[in-house]
Amino acid sequence: MAIVSIVGAFTARGMLVMLFLPFSALDKILNFRQAVGQAAEAVANRSLATVLILAGLGVELFMSLAVLTGVADRMAALILAAYCVVTALLWKQFWKTPDFRLRGTSRGREVFWDFLKNLALGGGFLVLAFGASANGVEQFLAHPWASSHPYTLSRG
Repeated sequence: MAIVSIVGAFTARGMLVMLFLPFSALDKILNFRQAVGQAAEAVANRSLATVLILAGLGVELFMSLAVLTGVADRMAALILAAYCVVTALLWKQFWKTPDFRLRGTSRGREVFWDFLKNLALGGGFLVLAFGASANGVEQFLAHPWASSHPYTLSRG
């Protein structure tokens, strides 16, 4: 039964980060120029766009690995939550689309759903960072770099 619990915890964490590791990180590597081009749509300076893509790649790789391994996973989850919100605000700007409609074909509505998915994923990372209880933020602030020890089973 212990192995089922550990595999379940790993699977849940894997599902939470799978967008970033391997898929988005690999996409940034394989299509680096296109990624920089997309980032350049949000910031005017191409050098800054390159830095943003490299920073995003670092966040996606290292924070995802931290969540998977349980090493400083709570801080990594907080960073990934912030990353989700920032990317939603920078690249999922549904309010700027000229065709936002509730019925019929609408690119704006598609971007709106992507925006909400980013926020929902960020919320999942916040639950991982703070736990599901009301005192989780206080516990996080007391020990922000602590691991949640996701693969340790308590006996009792």
